[in-house]
Amino acid sequence: MSAVLQDTTPAHHRGNGRPVTKEQTLTDLKVTGSIPRELDGRYVRAGANPLSGTSDHPFFGDGMIHGVRLRDGKAQWYRNRYVQTPFIKNPGLNILDPAVMMDMTASKANTHVIGHAGKILALEEGHFPYEMDGDLNTVGATDFNGALKGSFTAHPKICPVTGELIAFGYAAFPPYLRYLRVSADGKLVQTENITVGGPTMMHDFNITQNHVIFMDLPAVFNLQAAMSGEMPIRWDDNYPARLGVMPRNGTDAQVVWYDINPCYVFHPMNAYEDGGKIVIDVARFDYIWRHSTMDFPDPVLWRWTIDTATGRVHEEQVDDRPAEFPRVADSVVGLKHRFGYMMRSVKGFLSSDPEKSSGGIRKYDRQTGSHSDIDFGVGRQGGEPVFAPRANPKSEDDGYLMTYVHDANTDTSQLVIMDAASMDDTPVAVVELPRIPSGFHGSWVPASVVG
Repeated sequence: MSAVLQDTTPAHHRGNGRPVTKEQTLTDLKVTGSIPRELDGRYVRAGANPLSGTSDHPFFGDGMIHGVRLRDGKAQWYRNRYVQTPFIKNPGLNILDPAVMMDMTASKANTHVIGHAGKILALEEGHFPYEMDGDLNTVGATDFNGALKGSFTAHPKICPVTGELIAFGYAAFPPYLRYLRVSADGKLVQTENITVGGPTMMHDFNITQNHVIFMDLPAVFNLQAAMSGEMPIRWDDNYPARLGVMPRNGTDAQVVWYDINPCYVFHPMNAYEDGGKIVIDVARFDYIWRHSTMDFPDPVLWRWTIDTATGRVHEEQVDDRPAEFPRVADSVVGLKHRFGYMMRSVKGFLSSDPEKSSGGIRKYDRQTGSHSDIDFGVGRQGGEPVFAPRANPKSEDDGYLMTYVHDANTDTSQLVIMDAASMDDTPVAVVELPRIPSGFHGSWVPASVVG
C-alpha cells in the first residue's frame, strides 16, 4: 500500500502566502494604460515575510516593504526591502521570548507603513517604529528622541486638519495602555497612561476632530497560550466590551466609557462627530480566537453611534457580506465621510483554491446607503484599497484606489490604479510586477511628505 504524502506547509504559507526572500530593484516596468502625471510619490505596503522561509503564525514573519515610485506618468521603480530589525541580524531570536518582547527595538515591523513629517515609518504594534528612507533602506528604530517609552501602534491616524500623528501603545503589563500624540513636525508631545480593565490586544482605535476613541474589547493576553509558544491572546467571554472617549489633548480622568455588545474590531473605517453624537464605522467580528488563533468568523461592516447625552451606543449592522481592511480618503480621517472602501472577499484572500476565488474592492456610500464593487476577476486577489486624490479634487471620491493584485493563474502581481469615483472594473493603469506575497497595510506617500 502506497503512503500518502501530507503537505505540512502552514496554511498561511500556501498560495500567495509563500514568502519571497530576494530583495529586488526593478526599473524596466511594463505599464498598461496611463499613470496619471499628478501621482508623484510612493505606494508602499508592509507584509510578514519570514527570512527563514517559514513562521509559526501569519503575524510572526519578518517585515518586508514593497514599494513603487510613481512620477511624471511613469513607474520609476519597484523595490522590496526587509526592514533591518534585530530578527534580520539575528534570525535565531524567538519573538515569544519575554526578554525579546520587552526589547522595544525588537519589532517585526511587518504590519503597516506610513509617511509623516518627512519620514517613512514601518510599524508593528508591540515595539518602536522603524524609520526608512525614500529608497526603502532602513535608517533604524526610533523612540522620538527618547520620548517614547513603550510600544507604538501599527495604526496611528494622521489628522488632516492639524497634521498631528495620533497614536497609542498597549502592553501585557501595566500600564496596559498609553495615549500618544506626535506633532506635525514629528515630536512626541504627549503621553498619557489610560486605565483599562486588563491586558487586551488593542489593534486599532479612532479619532475625531476633538476626540480619541479607544476600543477595549475581549481579546485578552493569555499566559497559558504564551507558555505553549502560541499567540498569547485569547477571547475572554468575561471581559466587558466598551468604547472610551477622551479629548485629543485630554487625560485618563477625562475618559468616558460606553458599554457595547461583545465583539472584536481589528480595523475601523473612520469616525466623526455629529453634534452630541460620535459615529464610527467598523469591520466587526462577533468574536476572535476563542479556541485558537485561526478561530474567527467573517467580518462585516457595522456602525456604532455613541450618544454622549444618554450614555448609550446604537449598534447597527450595515452589510452581511464579508469585507475587511476599511479605508477612507486621508482628507476625511476623523471628519465626516461619505465614502469608504474595503477589501472584498476575505475568504478568497485566505482561500486554499485561489484560482477559483475572486477578489475586489467594495465602495460604500454612507449618505445614500448604496454600494458599488470593482471585480478583479477569477483567480485575482487584491489587498487593502488605498486612496490617492486627484490634483484639486472636486469631491471626496475624486481620486484613485491602489492595491497590489496577485494573479494565481500566472503567479505574478500588479499594482493596479483604479478610478475611485466611477469604480470601473477597467484600471486607469496597471504596473506589471513580480509576485508580491499577500500582506497587510500600506499607504500612498506623496513626494510632498517624503521627497
